[in-house]
Amino acid sequence: MEVTPLIDIEIISASNSKINSVDFENLTFGNVFTDHMLICDFKEGSWQKPVIQPYAPFTIDPSAKVFHYGQAIFEGMKAYKDEEDAVWLFRPEENFQRFNKSATRMAMPEVTESIFMGGLKKLLQIDQQWVKKGIGNTLYIRPFMIATGHGVIAAPSQEYRFMIILSPARSYYSGEVKVIVAEHFSRAANGGIGAAKAAGNYSAQFYPTKLANDKGFQQIIWTDDATHTKLEEAGTMNVFFRINDTLYTAPTSERILDGVTRKSVIELAQREQINIEVRPILVEELIAAAKNGSLKEIFGAGTAAVINPIVGFSYQENYFELPQLEHSMAIDIKEKLTNIQHKLAEDTFGWTVKV
Repeated sequence: MEVTPLIDIEIISASNSKINSVDFENLTFGNVFTDHMLICDFKEGSWQKPVIQPYAPFTIDPSAKVFHYGQAIFEGMKAYKDEEDAVWLFRPEENFQRFNKSATRMAMPEVTESIFMGGLKKLLQIDQQWVKKGIGNTLYIRPFMIATGHGVIAAPSQEYRFMIILSPARSYYSGEVKVIVAEHFSRAANGGIGAAKAAGNYSAQFYPTKLANDKGFQQIIWTDDATHTKLEEAGTMNVFFRINDTLYTAPTSERILDGVTRKSVIELAQREQINIEVRPILVEELIAAAKNGSLKEIFGAGTAAVINPIVGFSYQENYFELPQLEHSMAIDIKEKLTNIQHKLAEDTFGWTVKV
């Protein structure tokens, strides 16, 4: 896919760069941002001229509908720099398409390809020095849209703001990850907004995740809302289970996000001739496999962390430790995926797009 150019854009350059004040070896995920950001407003039924300007706070009406009715969506993407200093995106068309699916579900206007992709390309060109070489170094990209129209009547906004901000990143999680299998709380329900990358999906997770943290666990494996018998996602990521030498992951649905990393893991596994099944996985299957020793691995898959192995899980106050393996599918798949992203291995899928 070619990145669509954006011809009509206003650029206001930062007078000074803050890049030299940043310790790129000790980054906290999502806390440091580059010199510039993109802003484009939707007013009177159409998108206005986009602006790239210095990263800074902005003023918004206290009655803006984003505050009162939660009209807010986002995406997570990454840029990578190869050894020749070229900057690359990974499957950006997937993020663009999903962003607009989220917009439709939240009664928000779709963003044009020239604004989303063309604006992103120009922003990355301006702040390309913030993309560092080497495995583990990335530039996290956060496109998002909020309802800026004023008034507290319960109806969709008439005005919106689309923005892109950039954040240099290293590892998302550090240390071992242990999870609790949810017995009461749910991430999403049928007919709801679980398949959209809506901000409210994530805030609703904070309280049950805090309860898990209080018990010494880092995340939750969510179960279905109706019966709590089907395994669905892990924290903010899609989740995979390795039983013997077969990988299992749940199918996407109204409750489960169609993750870009998830798709990539499935396609990589198929290329490597790993047995993989996309079907509902029952909690009782997981427990039985943990007890009889056939459960080898659990790992989350998402843009921020890429692949995050899980070392153990708890269900009904019983804790199950996963075995330490000499050959881990999770680690092997992560290495192959990150090598493609950083242009250290041939991209046989056509996933990478040069900026």
